[in-house]
Amino acid sequence: MSDAATRPTGEDHVWSVDEHLEDILTTVRPLEPIELQLLDAQGCVLVDDVTVPISLPPFDNSSMDGYAVRVADVAGAGEDFPASLTVVGDVAAGAAEPLRVGPGEAARIMTGAPLPPGAETVVPVEWTDGGLGGGPVSGMRAHSRSPEGASGQVRVHRPAEAGAHVRPAGSDVKAGDLALAAGTVLGPPQIALLAAIGRGTVRVRPRPRVVVMSTGSELVPPDEALAGGQIYDSNSFALTAAARDAGAIGYRVGAVADDADTLRDTIEDQLVRADLMVTTGGVSVGAYDVVKEALSSVGDEDEAGAGIDFRTLAMQPGKPQGFGSIGPDHTPLLALPGNPVSSYVSFELFVRPAIRTLMGLTDVHRPRVRAVLEADKALTSPAGRRQFLRGRYADGTVSAVGGAGSHLVAALAHANALIVVPEQDTSVEPGSEVEVLLLT
Repeated sequence: MSDAATRPTGEDHVWSVDEHLEDILTTVRPLEPIELQLLDAQGCVLVDDVTVPISLPPFDNSSMDGYAVRVADVAGAGEDFPASLTVVGDVAAGAAEPLRVGPGEAARIMTGAPLPPGAETVVPVEWTDGGLGGGPVSGMRAHSRSPEGASGQVRVHRPAEAGAHVRPAGSDVKAGDLALAAGTVLGPPQIALLAAIGRGTVRVRPRPRVVVMSTGSELVPPDEALAGGQIYDSNSFALTAAARDAGAIGYRVGAVADDADTLRDTIEDQLVRADLMVTTGGVSVGAYDVVKEALSSVGDEDEAGAGIDFRTLAMQPGKPQGFGSIGPDHTPLLALPGNPVSSYVSFELFVRPAIRTLMGLTDVHRPRVRAVLEADKALTSPAGRRQFLRGRYADGTVSAVGGAGSHLVAALAHANALIVVPEQDTSVEPGSEVEVLLLT
């Protein structure tokens, strides 16, 4: 945990968004590096710079099926006066000892096969008659020069410059080049490069394991029938998906009833697989908001720095928040409000940066841009609170989507941004420039 002396104090203190976020980011630390196989490292962040041990490609090779020849032997070749060359053999991809091409000679060559000594260029098979002494290039096997010293003739109808249809050694990357820098997130192209240069394992920070659970006796899983007073649990699905979108391994726990003992037991059971825990619901001041009660005695909360601090933030939506650490390993926990929009906005502002910090990234925030507000009337905002309104951003403009209610899930599904209204502003006129937090 961060130094308690630096934190705002007093039960009546109202935290700003920035204070709460700073406390989270000064508490959460990147996960320890581990060595992983390439496919297991997908989505992880590279810890060390990776340099290229061998050039790519490691040798000059053909980019076409055709014939490897000397430039002088095909100079001036045309349809009426083709160059006639002796085919001395075939060079297939993977050939260890390619043929040597001398004056007046050609070697049939496959795509990816090494350019044989003596050859300077490759003429595509389409520029030839296909060879009089053998079949088409595809499917040929690499072999040595025939006992008679030749395997037929080929007529070439076009000249070729030196290096034509040849991939030079090191044309992709050269030995000693920086392949990938530390801090790179490993996606399919990066894994392809690592494999291409012969790296089977890499040292990375693992993807954080994030456990998400909803609280509330009224919550029912999708596909089950609703009884009176019940609603479907959307928060745990939304936040687990958001955790995965942020780069984490997300685990969803079924909704937990409003019972402090049950919630406490569930949290303690889940600690074994959590690098970060997220709860939603039960952080307000209602009679059944049991998260505070449950989290007051989870794990080793008596150790220095452990425990959950429940706070009031100067924001809308998302006023009630909780943050701290629990268990013997001081696992970070963020307790979010239960209204669907409040929980999702809180995730984007606080949980996503925490996940990205655990991954070892330096840029942990969603991008922010300035945009012109498109609206029929002024947007209103409560004084002293930073408001985050769902918006639709495109081409430098943004418009509000739905109302300000923190229960409006449908509006959230159509938003791709959050419109940020500062604490000192109580209204924003159409045509004004506003700050926008991009969600995609």
